[in-house]
Amino acid sequence: MIDPWADEEDDMEPLPDDDPVLNVARKDVDHSLENYTWADLEEGMSKQWWRLTHLYYIIDKFGKRILFRPNADQARLYDDMWYQNIVLKARQRGFTTFIDIFFLDRCLWNDDVEAGIIAHNREDVSKIFRRKILYPYENLPELLKETRPTKSKSKTEIEFTNNSIISVGTSMRSGTLQLLHVSEFGKVCARYPEKAREIVTGAFEAIHTQTGESLLFVESTAEGRAGYFYDFCKEAQDRDKEGREPTPQEFKFHFFPWWDNTDNLQEEPVPIVQAMVDYFAEVEAKIGRKLSPAQRHWYVTRWARLGDDMKRENPATPEEAFESAIKGAYFSSQFAQIRKEKRICSVPYQPGIAVKTWWDLGMNDVMSIWFSQDIGREIHIIDYYENSGEGFEHYWEEMQKRGYLYGRHYAPHDISVRELGANGRSRWESAAKIGLHFIKVPRVKRKMDSINAARRFLPICWFDKVKCSKGIARLEGYRKDWNENLQTYRDTPLHDVNSNGADAFQTLAMGHDFRVAMGAAITIKQESSKGWT
Repeated sequence: MIDPWADEEDDMEPLPDDDPVLNVARKDVDHSLENYTWADLEEGMSKQWWRLTHLYYIIDKFGKRILFRPNADQARLYDDMWYQNIVLKARQRGFTTFIDIFFLDRCLWNDDVEAGIIAHNREDVSKIFRRKILYPYENLPELLKETRPTKSKSKTEIEFTNNSIISVGTSMRSGTLQLLHVSEFGKVCARYPEKAREIVTGAFEAIHTQTGESLLFVESTAEGRAGYFYDFCKEAQDRDKEGREPTPQEFKFHFFPWWDNTDNLQEEPVPIVQAMVDYFAEVEAKIGRKLSPAQRHWYVTRWARLGDDMKRENPATPEEAFESAIKGAYFSSQFAQIRKEKRICSVPYQPGIAVKTWWDLGMNDVMSIWFSQDIGREIHIIDYYENSGEGFEHYWEEMQKRGYLYGRHYAPHDISVRELGANGRSRWESAAKIGLHFIKVPRVKRKMDSINAARRFLPICWFDKVKCSKGIARLEGYRKDWNENLQTYRDTPLHDVNSNGADAFQTLAMGHDFRVAMGAAITIKQESSKGWT
């Protein structure tokens, strides 16, 4: 563990039931500690791991008051802790409880520490503060509370007389934090992308881990292959694969799968269908270990209840965690079928067959391109590219680097719109000037027409798993806008980082030669670009 408070020489040891000092914090003994002196407790109190395993009471999942004793996953997180930690987890492993008690302990035993906890909604702000902060503090032995009194207290914040403070909210605007915990960040990214951006650009910047005195924890279950949480997890995983240790300014990846939880056992046998037998064989091949019958029975029982949400709530691998569809996603059922049929795989370029390109020219300065080949009655999506702040020359160079034999290039109708600047030239004219000639795909009357066209095309598409990985994430992340006031989805797409890639694919669906057979018959004209070349 990287410990900024290195003077505390913590040794993680088992918690014996007959530990006499452990009895100090039990419900059936005198919490006044009248029978003990500080000398009796001095050795234990000087070590944070001892304090975390001996002093704090919580309410468990059954509503009972119990002494907090870290489970195996919580202990592993403590032991593997880094300056910046990103935690991809299975459900109900108690990381919020552990991290927040860890923060409370830091504030109680160190002066001038400011800790912040960001919950993903207002209801959880109150719940986290009451159950994870206030309750453990109020249930400390009285002698300890007397030595660590509060200076002020509200419904979301406690300040102690040692000038340390711990607060819970849906955002943190403090200029400086030493400790920050963001709970269920995947949900925030999926439901509230602007709030996620505010957290990254605001609260994250208040943490200065390069000094070695601050810690950041970001934990969540997965919510689809898009957003900051997915990106941070993937970047950290990539570093692990390269064998490179993160810097203090980079995230360390922690993953806690369902099969590593000793609670996930069921002795009572249940019927196991062939699809589950195949799944378990696939998981065992990936993780390099056998699953016990009790683990299999547990999984099958849970899967019968959760269905498609099982992989998100109880993933076996990081990749599986992010396969689950985002709520409100337009193409969730189509991609579930694509993955079931294993149509995300190696899809190499076929020399001698023309490559068509499908564009979206975003008004937000982002351009997205899909590269496809028609192979029989299938569409092979062999590549994807996006960028921003670049002219057509850049994209033309990127296309040439790939060495593909190009056929036609398709762009949405608004490519003909003339822009301010650039001599009032339209983007279509600008592209034609360098030899990139587009076919314009007419505008649809209703956005759902092009979305439905894309849905009809996806069953005949195969995607290259490497070159199209970002584009696939864009399609899977494309979702309905959320109405916070009505707590429901609008009938319009959310405009975020996924929009341009998804719109480019809709250019394909509305402009491809197969569109007549797929029920999207429209007239497409290739207009002359003479005069601009």
